[in-house]
Amino acid sequence: MAEIATAPLTGKTLLAKVKELSNLPRRERAKQCGYYTVTKNSQVRVNLTDFYDALLSARGIPLSPEAPKDGRGREPTYRVSVHQNGQIVIGATYTKAMNLKPGDEFEIRLGYKHIHLIQLGESDKQLTQSDDDTDESDAEE
Repeated sequence: MAEIATAPLTGKTLLAKVKELSNLPRRERAKQCGYYTVTKNSQVRVNLTDFYDALLSARGIPLSPEAPKDGRGREPTYRVSVHQNGQIVIGATYTKAMNLKPGDEFEIRLGYKHIHLIQLGESDKQLTQSDDDTDESDAEE
């Protein structure tokens, strides 16, 4: 049997060892790479979580976001749910991202599994632009 590492392997050595042990089960691979502990009862416990984290970081996949968070507030999820009173509320984060102002009005168009909110001031502009595009294409023919 192969020699068991005492300290957990990381980086390129971990990737090479995993490739070498590709025929073994994942728990045995993690153990051979040093990701295990021995309990008081002399039982070996394999730490797969640390093993997978080390594999991901060795392959260059970041586990945590680059920008450190300040611990305040919440991040937008871009999901909404229907409240108990039947209303859907879109938060201030989303309205700021869309440059909306108080009093902006929308037309609601229901589709299959989706809802379109069309800003009333812009729908007229889009309609005239699409009409102009069709007029130009007719003139070219």
